[in-house]
Amino acid sequence: MKRLIEKGLMFGNLIRVDSTAWVGLYNRALKKITGRETALSEFHIDISGHSPEIGDELGDMDYLAPKGAERQFILLTTEQKTAPMLNADLSVLRDVMRQFITGNESQLFSLTARDAVLGQIDDQVWQLTGPADLPNIRRLTVSADTTGNHVAEADRLASMIEKFRTEADAWWDDVLIARMIEQARKSGDVLRNPIRLNRTDFEVPDFWTAGFGGVYVIRSSKEAAMIFADPAQAVEVKGFLSLTTGDRHKLAAWLARNALAEPIISARGADAGPILRQKIDFVLADAAVRLGIGAGDGGRAGLRRAAGRMGADLPPEVRGLAALQRYAEQGGDWPVIDSADPAYFYAIRATPGPARDLINRLLSELAPHDIRQLFITHKPLFYRLYQTWPDDKRAYVAEMLAREYAIDKQGTREALFGPEPGMREPGAPPAPARAGSGPWGSPRVSLSEAGLPRPAGPWGE
Repeated sequence: MKRLIEKGLMFGNLIRVDSTAWVGLYNRALKKITGRETALSEFHIDISGHSPEIGDELGDMDYLAPKGAERQFILLTTEQKTAPMLNADLSVLRDVMRQFITGNESQLFSLTARDAVLGQIDDQVWQLTGPADLPNIRRLTVSADTTGNHVAEADRLASMIEKFRTEADAWWDDVLIARMIEQARKSGDVLRNPIRLNRTDFEVPDFWTAGFGGVYVIRSSKEAAMIFADPAQAVEVKGFLSLTTGDRHKLAAWLARNALAEPIISARGADAGPILRQKIDFVLADAAVRLGIGAGDGGRAGLRRAAGRMGADLPPEVRGLAALQRYAEQGGDWPVIDSADPAYFYAIRATPGPARDLINRLLSELAPHDIRQLFITHKPLFYRLYQTWPDDKRAYVAEMLAREYAIDKQGTREALFGPEPGMREPGAPPAPARAGSGPWGSPRVSLSEAGLPRPAGPWGE
C-alpha cells in the first residue's frame, strides 16, 4: 500500500493536524467519545475526523465507528468537507457529512473557532440482525455539539428568551432574567449569532453497505432491488427483487427494464473509442501478469505484443470490446453484445439519476479488470483486491492511476461517467423510461420478425 500512498492514491486530500491548539481540541473530543487520547503531535484526518495514524497508534482502525455502534465524528474545521471518508461501511456517509457541513457551514465555522465539534450519524435502526433489516435504513440523522456543549447551552438560552417573550408575567420574573444573563455569559448572543444546526436529517433512498458480504439497496428505481455480493447472504425481502452479482442475465435485464444503464458507445458526450481502448488495455495487463507474459513497461505497444503471444488464452472480454471499438472508430456492422458476452458489463455505464454512482459501483464489481473504474467507484473493494495482486500488477496499476486519473480527477470522471448529477432533490423519482429502453433493449426481438429496417446506431434505439 506504500506505493499508493506515495502517489497520492490512498489517504489523499486528508486534513493535516499539526498545531498544538488543534491537537488539544482533538484530544478533548477523542477523550469524550472514546475515553482515550493520542500522543501524536501531528496526524491527518478525514471528513469525519478519523485519522489513520491514530488508528494505528490505538490498534483500532475503527475507533470512531466501533462494531455495532453509530459512526461518530470530530470536526476541527469546515475545510474537512473536501476530505474523503476512510473506512466507510455505508456508501452515503461521506455525502451526508459533506451536506451536513455545507448546510450548516456558518454555524460550524463559528463553533470550530473556539472548540471541536463532535457527534454521530444515526441510522435510526437499533440493530441489524440480518440483510432483511437493511431496508429499514431510510433516513440518517446527524446530532452534534461541541465538547463544551455550546449548542445545548445556546438552545437553553433560546428557550429562556422565548419564554421571556411569550409569557405575560415574564417581564417581572427576576429569577428568569438572572438565569438568562448567566446563561448568556456561557453561550453568547444567540440572537445576533445563532448557532442552531438546521440541516441534520437526510433521506437515504439508495446505498451500499459493507455488511453481510456487501449489499446494494436500491429503492429509487421503478423496480426496487437488493443485490448481494455474497450469495450465501441473499434473502428474499418483501417489496424488493433479490439478486446476486453472479446473476448476470437477471442483473442485465433489471438494469435494462429500469433504464439504469446505457451502452458507452451511444452514451451522450462519451468518446467511446478511447474509453474502450483503455478498457482493453486493463484486461490485457491483468492477463499478461496472470499468464507470466512480459508486457514491457505496460504501455499500449507492449500490451499488444503480449496479446499476440497469448493465443488461445486471450481474454474473451477483449474480442467483444475490440468489436465495439472498431464500430466506434470505423463504423460498419454493429456488434451484437448481450449479457452472455464477457464484455457486456465493461461496455455499459450508469445513466444519469439518483442511483448513478451506486450503479457504476455495481458495474465495477461485474467488470473487475477495469481497475480505473474500480478505483474511482469502489475503493473498499479496490484496496482489498490490491493486496492480493502480484507486485508487477500493483506497479502497473499505481503508475497508470497516477498518470491518467490523479492529475485530472474531475475530467476523468466526466469523460467516463458523464457530468455530475443535477440539483434534483434526493428521492425524487427519475424521468420515466420508454418501454423497451435501456442497453440493448429488454425483450430480444429480431429485426426481421419486427419488420423493421436495420438501425444505424449500435443496438438500435
